[in-house]
Amino acid sequence: MDPLSGEGAQRHGGRFNPIGVSALYLALSPLGALAEYHQAGLPHRPQPVTLCAYDIDVNDIVDLTLPEGRDLAKITLTEMSCDFRYMKANNQLPPTWLISEFLIRENKAGVLTPSYAQNAAEDAKNLVLWRWGDSLPHQVKFIDDHKQLPKNQDSWNTPK
Repeated sequence: MDPLSGEGAQRHGGRFNPIGVSALYLALSPLGALAEYHQAGLPHRPQPVTLCAYDIDVNDIVDLTLPEGRDLAKITLTEMSCDFRYMKANNQLPPTWLISEFLIRENKAGVLTPSYAQNAAEDAKNLVLWRWGDSLPHQVKFIDDHKQLPKNQDSWNTPK
């Protein structure tokens, strides 16, 4: 379990990354993270969840919460709020995938975006990164000062 891998997003695709493109999805608040995790329509009931904290120092972010950021990205709020899961399931290309591909080609590291989780607060925001690592200008550090997160999948196994 690597909280910096982006593998889940790469494997399944997300709102702002097509399948095959790694992405790190980060809510800007704990309540925003819970809203994202417990989205209506996802095939699970609320389960225990671990919230992780990060220290982020990343340049080249496009702020899609602002009109000038959306203008730069050539995307509208309506396009950003598309039902990308439905589109993906019906072999349609979500506009958010097109814009992420464009911004990646433009060497952008990621986007700041409103949350589209149905139960999120109106001002909830997410940071989606396509470029990150352990050094500047795209530095993301996972915070686990007390070494509480398990180091491998064996730690998560529970007795039956």
